[in-house]
Amino acid sequence: MKRATRRGLFAASGAVLAMPALAQRAWPDRPVTLLVPYAAGGSNDVVARLLAPKLQAILGQSFVVENRTGAGGSIGTAAVARGATDGTLFLVSSASNHVMYPIVSPGSIPDPREAFAGVSMLVDVPLALTVANRLGVSDLNGLLALLKREPGKHSFASSGVGGSQHLAGELFAMKAGVEIVHVPYRGGGPALNDLVAGQVSLAFLNLPTALPQGEAGTVKILAVAGERRSALKPDIPTVAEAGVPGFGVRSWTALFAPRATPPEIVTRMSAAVRECLTDPATKARLAELGTEAEPSAPAELDRFVREEFDLWTPVIRAAKVTAQ
Repeated sequence: MKRATRRGLFAASGAVLAMPALAQRAWPDRPVTLLVPYAAGGSNDVVARLLAPKLQAILGQSFVVENRTGAGGSIGTAAVARGATDGTLFLVSSASNHVMYPIVSPGSIPDPREAFAGVSMLVDVPLALTVANRLGVSDLNGLLALLKREPGKHSFASSGVGGSQHLAGELFAMKAGVEIVHVPYRGGGPALNDLVAGQVSLAFLNLPTALPQGEAGTVKILAVAGERRSALKPDIPTVAEAGVPGFGVRSWTALFAPRATPPEIVTRMSAAVRECLTDPATKARLAELGTEAEPSAPAELDRFVREEFDLWTPVIRAAKVTAQ
């Protein structure tokens, strides 16, 4: 299967990356910013804040995480695309803002396939179908029965229009034959807050975002959206297993640099990221958060992004999703 093949591509990339000597100046010689285009508390933010101190230890320079939110992640994404190209600015990006939103809203940002150089895939992030406790449902069949009894009366939250969480909800409604209203937020953290408060009925949230509240009992995680169960929570079924055949959506987080960033800096940063992600302690911590470390070479990530555009463009067109 195409998706499995691409995952294998990253797993097979075990070769040590070459690190040519940097021309002009040693890098990094100034603080480096990892820009997250979503609010604090979401999965991109969690991964960035885990990696920042480890990259600092490896590269000997300060790494700062900055959150710049809005417009489905496009504000922060565009800021990096047009930002410094001296190795002091990188984008912690995801399927939502890097692939899906540009398809939903053409021209909203420079084409990511041209504007960015891939540094490394970071993690695969499972999506979790999560519901508010006020619904009183304990499994997917109960949720489906409720939604079919009350069409159009329930809403689903997402981290923004055109992102993986939004499109997961749209695909779920189509596959399950239910009517639910989309409510976009400025990140997974704010979406979860309103889900806990019962302001929305359900959401497809990144598992690292939803898991703490799920374990605390403030929301209920009914299923994971991927094609396979999460290694962290193998007792949670997939949406397809639980009652919606043919459903499968996955999310990811990766690191990118502005395209004009010197390739030797991109290569060195990629090697440092690989060192972080292959560290047993880091891998264990990521697993606790419900993610799987997936380091890759820069060229592999560039190829993967092009494949993601090929995959999601027809899906978005069929669902008639447009920017609001």
